[in-house]
Amino acid sequence: MRKFKIPNMGALLAFEAAARHESFTHAARELFLTESAVSRQINTLESNLGVRLFVRVKQRVVLTKAGKVYGAQVRRSLEQLDRDTLSIIAHGSGGGYLELAVLPTFASQWLIPRLAAFNERYPDVRVNMGVRTGTFPFAETHFEAAIHYGKPTWPGTSADFLFSEEVVPVCAASLLKQPVRSAADLLDYPLLHSTTRPDGWATWFANLGIDDNRTMQGVRYELHTMLISAAAAGLGIALVPRFFVDAQLEQLGLAIPLDAPAVADSAYYLVYPTELSHGKPLTCFREWLLQEAAAYSAVNPELAGIPDPD
Repeated sequence: MRKFKIPNMGALLAFEAAARHESFTHAARELFLTESAVSRQINTLESNLGVRLFVRVKQRVVLTKAGKVYGAQVRRSLEQLDRDTLSIIAHGSGGGYLELAVLPTFASQWLIPRLAAFNERYPDVRVNMGVRTGTFPFAETHFEAAIHYGKPTWPGTSADFLFSEEVVPVCAASLLKQPVRSAADLLDYPLLHSTTRPDGWATWFANLGIDDNRTMQGVRYELHTMLISAAAAGLGIALVPRFFVDAQLEQLGLAIPLDAPAVADSAYYLVYPTELSHGKPLTCFREWLLQEAAAYSAVNPELAGIPDPD
């Protein structure tokens, strides 16, 4: 049982807008209220809380320290309420939205170019996307599903295998001063690494029988778009998924110095909390995505095998 009274929504909305603008006038304009109405809402809120949220400095209002803290907290709560409301609407029978966490380069290079087909099949379902490059607690975010690269070991979730990944080395054609005849020759150049796959180069070289400390040396980039841009800029040789660059090697001035592709021991998965699997947006998206992944694997059969989870 609550021991205090939660402020009414009108007061919280007035305070959040005034805190964001540090102006009662701008808040009133945004909320289609009079300035005096906003002032009354905030005076009532301050009275109920027993805390001063604003001080007047000449002709303007300025947040107090408590006001800044509370403003940030209220803003997060209102944003979460918006997301929760959209989410519950999405579970109705009339379509809705799916909140999907994606890997940025995968989304831009593989997923988004295919989404027109999804929109045509399910015109009443829309997919909102946000970036996450690692695992996260679904309960603490607004996301309902995620595209995950790695192992299907995300606690509290169900995972559908999409396809594996083939990686190849790429660099600016101008970087190569002489022909590369073996994998060992690549160690004469700077190696560019992915922070999300820190042992990528070491594993690639090990598969070719090379064990060398230099495989772990070099600068690191969080996103594959950065990694590819660094390679195109002549900063070194990057190890990237083939489908990220295949269609734009010439456009970016990139070359594959040694065509020794390797299928990684991780894969792409659609991951979602099991209790959300019955919602219409996720059901529709899952069905479509698995069909697209199967079609892609049929053309690239080397990517169809599920890696050993160990």
